[in-house]
Amino acid sequence: MCGKFTQLVAWEDAFVFFSKLAEPTPDEAPVVFATPMRSARIIRLDEAGKRESAVMRWGFSKPGAASFKPDHMHARSETVDSRPTFAESFAERRGILMVDTFNEGEEQPGGKTKQWVIRPKDRKPIALAVIWEEWEGDLGIVPCFIQLTVPANPLIAKITDRMPAILRENDWKIWLGEEDAPLTDVKAVLRTFDDEGNWDMSEQSSSKAAKPKTKSQMDLLIEDRQAGLEDRVD
Repeated sequence: MCGKFTQLVAWEDAFVFFSKLAEPTPDEAPVVFATPMRSARIIRLDEAGKRESAVMRWGFSKPGAASFKPDHMHARSETVDSRPTFAESFAERRGILMVDTFNEGEEQPGGKTKQWVIRPKDRKPIALAVIWEEWEGDLGIVPCFIQLTVPANPLIAKITDRMPAILRENDWKIWLGEEDAPLTDVKAVLRTFDDEGNWDMSEQSSSKAAKPKTKSQMDLLIEDRQAGLEDRVD
């Protein structure tokens, strides 16, 4: 399951590439690296039905919890419309996550996970399907999102059986809700993306041996916690 991704592309460049996917604002800096519980920029529709970008935390936390502690990072596309935890967000709050790369983990002996980085060879951004909600608690109102997953394509199936739901350009409008369509048609856009040999997959190099972890690095990487969260797919 995708446990990390990067948003390295400058927002103004992504704006041009996606042909006004959403209007950028002057203070939007690129999100460099994201793992569970950290933030990323999501494309969604505002109350007027226009595309906008909003920074959200990655993960759904239980309603009424004392603090924001995500226990869902992904949702299966096959059941997202029927699971009570996700059904309302799927029906009413869908978005797009633009990434440059995403990671998949390959299980290793001893319970460890080898991380692989996947990216298009042409280095164009990828549009991932997400749903979002607003959690309310000790931090106030926290907009948050989770990724949708589908069965892995042949490339990714070499290491794991699931992958993010990647949206084709002609599906953006129906996914965001700009086109009226029954939810069965919306769900139908969540299908396995065949890379047709146009992606690179390389093992992620580890910096653990090169330098000791500092407090800020621990906050950035959170790899120990992530290893457990990646296996929690609903």
